[in-house]
Amino acid sequence: MPLKRKTVNPKAIQGAKKVDLSVISPVAIAHEACALMDGEWKYGPRNWRDKPITARAYIGAVLRHIHAWAEGEEVAEDSKVHHLGHARACLGILLDAMENGSLIDNRDKGVFPKTMVKLNDWVKSRKKTKVGHPWNV
Repeated sequence: MPLKRKTVNPKAIQGAKKVDLSVISPVAIAHEACALMDGEWKYGPRNWRDKPITARAYIGAVLRHIHAWAEGEEVAEDSKVHHLGHARACLGILLDAMENGSLIDNRDKGVFPKTMVKLNDWVKSRKKTKVGHPWNV
């Protein structure tokens, strides 16, 4: 019969206080890695650290990849890498550039978040009145 211990391994206690990288999908990491490898072959390794990048260049790239995927295209024609892997890579580059001080922040300073709150309230009010609408679940 195994010995029952009431204490938890000290490594587990310390590990519980840190970011758990195991929650990231290995499939997602693999697709992102392919996109980053493609970028390294084209532009050089971690080129966004060598010279500053603009936020809008990568925002545009993320949106192009998301829209292409949303309209049914799985992989980018030029790289043969999954569009979602490219989108993840662009987002990762933005985060890395922010942390490394190599991001030129040329984002628009608009009212989109406030507008979305207002429009989401409108959608909620319409869902209560439109019987039979497909969103009324």
